[in-house]
Amino acid sequence: MDAAQRSLTPVKQEDRLDYTPYPGSVQLARRRAARLAAEWGFVDLAGDVALIVSELAGNALLHGCMPGRYFRVRLVLTATVLRVEVTDPRGERRPRRREAADDEMFGRGLLIVEALAARWGVTPRTVGKTVWAELDLT
Repeated sequence: MDAAQRSLTPVKQEDRLDYTPYPGSVQLARRRAARLAAEWGFVDLAGDVALIVSELAGNALLHGCMPGRYFRVRLVLTATVLRVEVTDPRGERRPRRREAADDEMFGRGLLIVEALAARWGVTPRTVGKTVWAELDLT
């Protein structure tokens, strides 16, 4: 299924919430995402969804947030895909996957997202950007 076909798939469930840019927000977003995935009937994916949200929200917090501006986490469930989106106000700071050295503490987030998701990407916005990841359900 290509991106155009996915965009025509009816939404079964959707959740979005704006978070203030402070470290505790990542944990709140992660917990909410895991709970929603389980409530929507995907207990087996709840851990993966939580980890993806954690990595994308952490990146938004570190690289995409500005004082006084929120970041948004959105989960969308269709018949075939569970999509995670994290939107932040810094469109000029696009994420890039990189190889981290063995002794580095940071730099593996997008590698983790890439390993868990069927697809991921970045959508530019008029203000900011949305980094998204999709988990196939079929």
